[in-house]
Amino acid sequence: MEQEILKIENLYFDYSDTSVLRDVNFTLHKGDFLGIIGANGAGKSTLIKIILKILPYNKGKITLFGEDLSKFKENYKIGYVSQKANSFNSDFPATVKEVVMANLYSRRGLFKRYRKEDYEKLSTVLEKVGMSGYENRLIGNLSGGQQQRIFIARALISEPELLLMDEPTVGVDAKSVKQIMDIISELNKQGMTIIMTNHDTPELVRVSDKLLIFCEHGNGEFVSRNDLTMQQINEIFAGKRVHHHG
Repeated sequence: MEQEILKIENLYFDYSDTSVLRDVNFTLHKGDFLGIIGANGAGKSTLIKIILKILPYNKGKITLFGEDLSKFKENYKIGYVSQKANSFNSDFPATVKEVVMANLYSRRGLFKRYRKEDYEKLSTVLEKVGMSGYENRLIGNLSGGQQQRIFIARALISEPELLLMDEPTVGVDAKSVKQIMDIISELNKQGMTIIMTNHDTPELVRVSDKLLIFCEHGNGEFVSRNDLTMQQINEIFAGKRVHHHG
């Protein structure tokens, strides 16, 4: 039986008087790639913030790696990549090595010295994102697409089992978007469980095997990618509610 990574049952989230998430239910197993689709304000980022414990939820149950979310402490099992614009001040005079390895502090403690194996991990994750040899480059001198690949490497260095990605290709040129999506798809093929929101719906559908489609009023429809016809997918792109019969 595949390992259950995340289970969400009857999840509700209200913001002020507005219902953002209503009765969201799904289960992810190891190696699943969940693409979250919906209009802006439909609750895509909200769901990721709830899983990260940044936002509280009103009602429901979330189980992460077999534990209730409120008791879950093994945060290193979760990697997070946000929108480039939100994550970084490009004037900050840090090297690629410093930015990526800073994510080991939580495991090492702030003033512990890095070990040989840490530098080996750095080489491994930079290779995975196609940025080998950039260790000593200043991150502010890199292109937007290169910076975002470095932030993926930063998330990977703590060796997470679940990768959460909130619009990771916003503000990145088209060529870099394709490179980043190919990197993420390859990580998934190697067994990484991924949850991703992306405004580029066709690209997200291409790499996902599960979809959570937020329709109006925060209801999330959870479907297997292979159960959808191209017509249904095109209707999703057009913003229509798809009646899926599984």
